[in-house]
Amino acid sequence: MEEVVFSKYTVDFVRVALEYCALVEKAHEQDKDAFIDSAVKVLPLLYLKVSIIPEIDQQYDSFLETKVTEELYSGVQNKIEELLGEDNLYLETFHPDIKLSDSPVAVRLSEDLADIYQDLGNFIAVFKNGNKETMNDSLITCIENFREYWGQRLVNALRALHYMKYKEKEDQWEEQ
Repeated sequence: MEEVVFSKYTVDFVRVALEYCALVEKAHEQDKDAFIDSAVKVLPLLYLKVSIIPEIDQQYDSFLETKVTEELYSGVQNKIEELLGEDNLYLETFHPDIKLSDSPVAVRLSEDLADIYQDLGNFIAVFKNGNKETMNDSLITCIENFREYWGQRLVNALRALHYMKYKEKEDQWEEQ
């Protein structure tokens, strides 16, 4: 049986992860509408591709280096925040603090997207080295982080981006 790390499922996930990383790294090079349009297309693919990777049995306890530094993370977050402007904040219903709050919790879309980028950027950096053991462990870590953290961030961000993409069109329809 083919190893998961070299499977079509993993290769497809790597391609979409690279596409996502390029999108957010170059957010400042496009206008807001183009960025939102690209994001609402790549995020569902990212969710799908990571969720269909078969279970991985073997872990090698590799040391996994991190590529995404605090400066790189902040740079991506700031570029997206600047691009989205006032649309950067949205109300979050699944935030852990919502249970303790009497008021809505606002979160930054740029932070959600940068959090996803951080994990994927680190995954891609390790994956590029070509070492089967570290590639395997990096994939396991990325999938675990998806399940525990950034998967929810992804769907929350997608919800906010979907609203932004289609709200303007909805307003135009109502005016007619």
